[in-house]
Amino acid sequence: MQNEALSIDSDNGSLTGLLTPSGSCEFLGIPFATAKRLENPVDISSWDDNFSATSYGSICPQTPGMLEMVFNMNSSHMSEDCLNLNVFTPRIPTEEMSLPVLVWIHGGAYTNGAGSIPCYHGGSLSSRETVVVAINYRLGPLGFLGAGNYGILDMLSALRWVQRNISVFGGDSGNVTIFGESAGGSAVVSLLASPEIEGLAHKAWAMSPSIGQLRNKPRALDLEKQFIELTGLSTIDDVKSMSIDDILATQQKQMTSPTKAFDFYAPTAGGVSLSNDILATAANSPIPLVVGTNRDENKLWAAFDESLANADMSRWTEFTDETFGERAKKARDVYQELRPGESVGGLMSAVSTDTGFRQPAQRLCEARAENEVPTWMYWFTWPSPAMGGVIGCCHALDIPFAFDNLHVENISMLTGDGTERAGIADRFASEIAAFATHSHPSWSQFNTNDRPTLVIDTETKLAHDPEQEIRVLFV
Repeated sequence: MQNEALSIDSDNGSLTGLLTPSGSCEFLGIPFATAKRLENPVDISSWDDNFSATSYGSICPQTPGMLEMVFNMNSSHMSEDCLNLNVFTPRIPTEEMSLPVLVWIHGGAYTNGAGSIPCYHGGSLSSRETVVVAINYRLGPLGFLGAGNYGILDMLSALRWVQRNISVFGGDSGNVTIFGESAGGSAVVSLLASPEIEGLAHKAWAMSPSIGQLRNKPRALDLEKQFIELTGLSTIDDVKSMSIDDILATQQKQMTSPTKAFDFYAPTAGGVSLSNDILATAANSPIPLVVGTNRDENKLWAAFDESLANADMSRWTEFTDETFGERAKKARDVYQELRPGESVGGLMSAVSTDTGFRQPAQRLCEARAENEVPTWMYWFTWPSPAMGGVIGCCHALDIPFAFDNLHVENISMLTGDGTERAGIADRFASEIAAFATHSHPSWSQFNTNDRPTLVIDTETKLAHDPEQEIRVLFV
């Protein structure tokens, strides 16, 4: 059986989407804004009558990364005219449905990705009685050169589109949850620090947020200056006339510069529409927030890093001395005890997972708990058997589970094909849908006394302060 055309009417014009054999619907490539290069987006308030929303729209110009290739991203249609979104509904929409809305903000280090990646298809999540929206936003220099925060403004524009239009697709504009992973997760955190978010989103879920990428305005302006110098041009206005190929080539050149934060292109505190302290503002936001990380985030990269594969105990000692100072000996003992059988490279990767992802997430949740705003924490720990098990529970492994999209072509390259996957995916996706519906997931709110944390694995269970021995190393 094949998809059928389905037309719906609205005050902004009719549009044609797709009715799937299961009865769910998808409306693809709907433009929500236009934007000139390095300028703020302009909202699109209506569409041409009989608009065809039956195929994905263009994606932002980029050089696809490893994950985008693993996730089968179609990079054949790139354009700066990329501000479009996709809507997934559990059945033929009516305004009376008034379902909770989930708005997905994709990751990719703010330089890669698209809302049209197959793994982000919203059909399975929407079958849990939600409406799922997956958006594009401008990436790299196009979205985050200097302090303009154009990519963040694109996200806000998409959320305004949702407010104006989602009822036509059966969604409740008063019950919108933003969720995202990696750069998308830190974008979710950043949006909580925007004064414009009020009324646009009511809940938030951040998966493996790359909090370390967030930067301040002086750093953003320094990087803007570096970018312009690399182009051989003189001013930001000159960048507006560059070819997109030259912009991407300059981006790639800039990204070879030494950095620990990988913050070449990222939301900027004190820039347009964001507060001067993103994390402090997000920690005070009354919007309910779920934050989670994966056990072995850094193995996505470490598994293929020859310098880690060849690291010996003297390098481990040097590395921990650099990271922990006078606590280095204690740190080595703790990691070696909690990661038995790990290679030296694996131990170093575990530390990098903590410094890059888990501990910054802990600090954010602690601050929110102290400010008495609703917060929950989870930890995804299921290790993939793929590639001989070398990637463990790596960064982005949780995405096909969160969307319950284990059927997507080639996803077994990342997850393997074990039968235990289905139960994990059902639980994870159902938790997200329940949060969108009821404003709280199934487990206890985070607090700094016993630190309840849902551990998602073959057996999902509530733990209290898991791996406390590691956490206190960073206090």
